[in-house]
Amino acid sequence: MSKPIHFPPDFLWGSATSAYQIEGAPLADGAGHSIWTRFAATPGKIANGDTGDIACDHYHRWREDVALMRSLGLKAYRFSVSWSRILPQGTGAVNEAGIAFYEKLIDELLANGIEPMLTLYHWDLPAALDDRGGWLNPAIADWFADYARVLFERFDGRVCFWTTLNEPWVVTDGGYLHGPLAPGHRNLYEAPIASHNLLRAHGAAVKVYREIGKHRIGLVVNIEPKYPASDEPQDIAATRRADAYMNRQYLDPVFHGHYPAELKEIFGAAWPDWPREDFDLIGQKLDYIGINYYTRSVCRHEETNWPLKVAAVRQTQSTHMETGWEVFPQGLTDTLVEFRRRYGDLPVYVMENGSTFYDPPNAEDGQMHDPLRVDCLKKNLHALHAAIEQGVDLRGYMVWSLLDNLEWSLGFAKRFGIVHVNFETQQRTPKDSALLYAQVVASNGACLNDPA
Repeated sequence: MSKPIHFPPDFLWGSATSAYQIEGAPLADGAGHSIWTRFAATPGKIANGDTGDIACDHYHRWREDVALMRSLGLKAYRFSVSWSRILPQGTGAVNEAGIAFYEKLIDELLANGIEPMLTLYHWDLPAALDDRGGWLNPAIADWFADYARVLFERFDGRVCFWTTLNEPWVVTDGGYLHGPLAPGHRNLYEAPIASHNLLRAHGAAVKVYREIGKHRIGLVVNIEPKYPASDEPQDIAATRRADAYMNRQYLDPVFHGHYPAELKEIFGAAWPDWPREDFDLIGQKLDYIGINYYTRSVCRHEETNWPLKVAAVRQTQSTHMETGWEVFPQGLTDTLVEFRRRYGDLPVYVMENGSTFYDPPNAEDGQMHDPLRVDCLKKNLHALHAAIEQGVDLRGYMVWSLLDNLEWSLGFAKRFGIVHVNFETQQRTPKDSALLYAQVVASNGACLNDPA
């Protein structure tokens, strides 16, 4: 018989979104272009020609959305700030209207007993900075620190949870190596530079926060645990390369002061020699780590796959999401336990975890049944608890996502929300997964002990 589930009494239950995916009105009230407004306007870059021009219209419906969070009993809300709303040129003059939007949102969250968790960067670089080299320009660490300082000075205290970057691997892999995400580059030599400058910017922002902030700041990474497809040495080596590239590339420099050795093997002549002092900046002490988890990868060697020479082996007996990702809750436990083993007993928050399955565009009679998402959520929450039982200092969980939204280059076709959005009418309808999650929050997970 399994042990009853009891989450820690102060466990932080919430949801997560990002600015470009939900806000809409990306150029309103003096905001500047971002790489995503530019990318979305380029034919063929986003499925069905979708854009974030309206998205979930959160820019105008934020009060309604906070009321929705309160109705679900959420204790926290993780959101990102659009850099180009605050600094339309990326540096220089502050756009007070942009500050005012987030100020109203934060105040409304606090008035409703919801902890604001602010992410400084969730992929939407100001276009003006991209014109100056973007993440390839070493000056971006200073640009990012200056942007962070503006927000720290305005909001620290009302905001007590800060995140520097969300998923730097996606920024680099999608934006600079393979090209399906903004800014759409495909260059082996650029990818390591972008990754390194992201980490330098992260460190620079944390350093500024230590000067003026008084609460908590951390980094959010996406982890996809890698398992070898066989015991063959080539498959084991391929698994190590995949893990180094996706997972350890963004954690080893922060916690161990160096990159994984496998990256030199992957990038070859494109891998630079980094100055030692860069790692002193990157390795600023963190108050927590945020981990995003969706799936795993079973890896085999594949000589023709550039540049890792790794292929993922589809697990045909498993349930798969609409993105093709395997539903594998055990990987969430494994990820959290492995992080503790490798990097120490730092407080951990799962900052994104969710699933995408087909939902119709319209809700019938105010209901939206999503049994596969409900099942996935239950299993992932059991996996969370198993990690706590194994000693992980897990402090909170943010389900991805509060709302169906623009899933980047996949457009609106992939729905991750626990709340359904009719993109024609902007009607919000809590799905069965949202109703389950409300029970989880209200009972601090005890409802998961119910066999029904």
